[in-house]
Amino acid sequence: MGKRVFTNCRATTMVAGGDAYGLVEDAAIVVDDGRIDWVGSAPMIPPQYSDYPRTDLGGALVTPALIDCHTHLVFGGDRSREFALRLEGASYEEIAKAGGGIRSTVSATREASDEELLADALRRIDDLIADGVAVIEIKSGYGLTIEHEMRMLRVARAIETHRPVHIVTSWLAAHALPPEFDGEPDRYVDEVVLPGLEMAAAEGLVDAVDGFCEGIGFTPAQIRRVFEKAQELGVRVKLHAEQLSDLKGAVLAAEYDALSADHLEWLAPEDAAVLAEKAVVAVLLPGAFYALRETRLPPLEALREHGVAMALATDCNPGSSQLSSLRLAMNMGCTLFRMTAEEALAGATRNGAKALGLEAEYGTIESGKRADLAVWDVSHPDYLSYWIGGRLLRGRITAGTYHDA
Repeated sequence: MGKRVFTNCRATTMVAGGDAYGLVEDAAIVVDDGRIDWVGSAPMIPPQYSDYPRTDLGGALVTPALIDCHTHLVFGGDRSREFALRLEGASYEEIAKAGGGIRSTVSATREASDEELLADALRRIDDLIADGVAVIEIKSGYGLTIEHEMRMLRVARAIETHRPVHIVTSWLAAHALPPEFDGEPDRYVDEVVLPGLEMAAAEGLVDAVDGFCEGIGFTPAQIRRVFEKAQELGVRVKLHAEQLSDLKGAVLAAEYDALSADHLEWLAPEDAAVLAEKAVVAVLLPGAFYALRETRLPPLEALREHGVAMALATDCNPGSSQLSSLRLAMNMGCTLFRMTAEEALAGATRNGAKALGLEAEYGTIESGKRADLAVWDVSHPDYLSYWIGGRLLRGRITAGTYHDA
């Protein structure tokens, strides 16, 4: 680490309330001990930084490192056959009720070794790193026993020792009902979800608690019990809500001061005010919308009207969002959900950080934040949402140190 000034760049600060993207032309970014000390127009750099070593970024665009705030990327096996079945007309719910869906991934995940789970996850992590991502949330939810759920989180945490990313973990045992608890969801909550959460929290494996509040998942009453336990343990909550129906999961999440409510295609427009009041981030997941060929759009106008922070994420998973490109999710947010390019980049930076409770550390280029940045071979931040595919990343600045991509 140490002291350094990055010059000859355009800094996309993503600080809200100023010019579009918070863009600073001919910028200088001063880093000291892995944190940003100053950012602004290069001719205005304060004299106390005159003797800092300098790195010329060759006119590149610099943004905060991207943040993928909703993934399920630790799993075994694949569900390519189910993809084919959906193409033939089967619905996600029909596949799930026939023993496919999440349950098939549960079986493959339980059978995979830790080494296999980690190796497979690292391939998906590498895709995200190539898109400028440095912070990734990973959920459990494919083990559905205490032992296997905790194993998933340990594998997720191990990623940090192999790649230059920060991993945030979420306990998602309330994801689906395993076969051994058929017809007994309350017993599953009693015997797996709640005691497992206590054990995982005691081991330091849990940053947040999540649940799947849907007709094919868990009822609001069951999720409430999970959130009560999380509150007792001092762990923040988030929720898969209003993806397939309106069970008022987002309203429930807001009641518990959730970090985020995710999916939200069926969110009632009037409920956007509740999210705004409690500062709950709306995490939009266009990859799942696309993969499941959904048609109901999240109520963007209501979210905008009430000033709800909107994040974007890949929802990377084997069955309903087989997507490991956050830039593609940004493009989908624009083309499918009608977000602006600036909203999409804010969703993958500033608001993604807020959805993980990390806004004090990540998401903008400003004094005091971690110097984790993405350096792009593009002329304008619009390009990051506009261009589909390809390698646009020139390099990464990790804790203030530059590395070529």
